[in-house]
Amino acid sequence: MGTGVDIGGTKIEAVVIDAADQVLSRKRVSTPARSYDQIVSVITDLVHAVEREAHHTSTHIGMGVPGSPSPSTGLMRNANSTVLNGRPFRQDLELALGRPVVMANDANCLALSESLQGAATGASPVFAIILGTGVGGAWTVNGQLVCGLNGVAGEWGHMPLPWPQAGERDPQPCWCGQVGCLETWLSGPALEANWVRSGQEVMSATALASAHPQSEVVQQWLDRLARATAVIINVLDPEVMVVGGGLSRIDAIYEELPLRWKEYTFCDELRTRIVPALHGDSSGVFGAARLNPLAIRPAR
Repeated sequence: MGTGVDIGGTKIEAVVIDAADQVLSRKRVSTPARSYDQIVSVITDLVHAVEREAHHTSTHIGMGVPGSPSPSTGLMRNANSTVLNGRPFRQDLELALGRPVVMANDANCLALSESLQGAATGASPVFAIILGTGVGGAWTVNGQLVCGLNGVAGEWGHMPLPWPQAGERDPQPCWCGQVGCLETWLSGPALEANWVRSGQEVMSATALASAHPQSEVVQQWLDRLARATAVIINVLDPEVMVVGGGLSRIDAIYEELPLRWKEYTFCDELRTRIVPALHGDSSGVFGAARLNPLAIRPAR
């Protein structure tokens, strides 16, 4: 059995699963806006509520978070929920819950869930990407997370756009302090902003991709995504690439990227598969429930 929590910008979800991965209890609440203390309090109350309903108290809590704790200081860093940054989040939760907390980036939880019992079950290596309000990534080898020496393995959303083309050499600033990160090109807000800049009315990213799949804006976004993911193939050569986040519902990703990759990947026959996350936006919380110290592969 395991208890997991997934912390997002708009919602916090908790789940208790049994040894057969059946859900015993599951609840969602809204994420408190801009209040660190309230976030700690809400998570504590939520964990107690799901465990009470499941009649089970876990020995530790797995937690998927935006950003990650620094291996050197233990303080949170790199979270687009910036109220968490610089805080001893894991330690404060352990104090509030009275138990150890195993914490990993939300993309890591997606990768773990989909590798162990999801769209990439049995595959290795697996790279998982999140396309939503933000852009992130993580990878597993033989079902184990690879976090890296600095704890930033897979942070694909904060690298520059590869093979820049005309009109892409004046990048936008990113919240992380850099300019031109993939998040500024590929996130939902980036796609929506490009649509508005083209003279169109405001529309959500998934809606415009569905209604206007052949538009220049959508085709340009797909090409940028193909270039960005081709770099993952060239460096890590995954067997499967799993896509999570709100934009994972764009069907053209799975139809178009394998065709476009041929131009950018360094191989003669490309066999990498790209698939949507089987568990949708619950992959993160299921992965968090499976977190334990042995699930995270140390750097060597």
